[in-house]
Amino acid sequence: MNFKLMEIARNQDKDLKDKCKLIDTTNMWVSLRTIKRLFDTKRLKLQMPPISKEDDYDQTLLQGTDAGPAVQFFDNVIGVSIPKSRFVPLDATSDLLLLQSDLYTSREGVLARNPARTNALNPVIDLGPKYEKIADFRSRFKSIPSIVGLDSLIVRGDVWFGANITLKGHMTIVAKPGLKLEIPDGVVIENKEINDIADIQE
Repeated sequence: MNFKLMEIARNQDKDLKDKCKLIDTTNMWVSLRTIKRLFDTKRLKLQMPPISKEDDYDQTLLQGTDAGPAVQFFDNVIGVSIPKSRFVPLDATSDLLLLQSDLYTSREGVLARNPARTNALNPVIDLGPKYEKIADFRSRFKSIPSIVGLDSLIVRGDVWFGANITLKGHMTIVAKPGLKLEIPDGVVIENKEINDIADIQE
């Protein structure tokens, strides 16, 4: 039986979820010898049009071809199930905050979770539009806060973080329109909604 990799967002079949065993394919490993054999025998025939997308960071137009349909031409395809606890996406600066925090350590390219984190799930982080670009993300943190005890963080508006900050529990930080909100160095904040510096001392 051959695998077929399909993307639900592009498929009009409403019952696709019931028909297929879904795999979220973040990485694909293929044999170059097999690709050459398929190419030489003209068995590798892709019908998908190229994908075009704009990279917001440098405003360039990228061209690519969806690899999903090619899976059906390979024999001996296997899917490796990775537990959610080991999957750390890096799609936005909110994900980057997780990876650069004390929640993880990296040694020789191997990512390890901090054993001090008692919650099996990662904090839910939403930094908002002001942090979308890498340069803005870097400039708004003097240092990455400690988030081992954090459950959720929502940031909105013109918020800037000082150094050696610790965030715990459920946090919402929203700067008032037109105002800059600076979280001072060294503070420990837990389960608060902050709209002003005075909210930190309460």
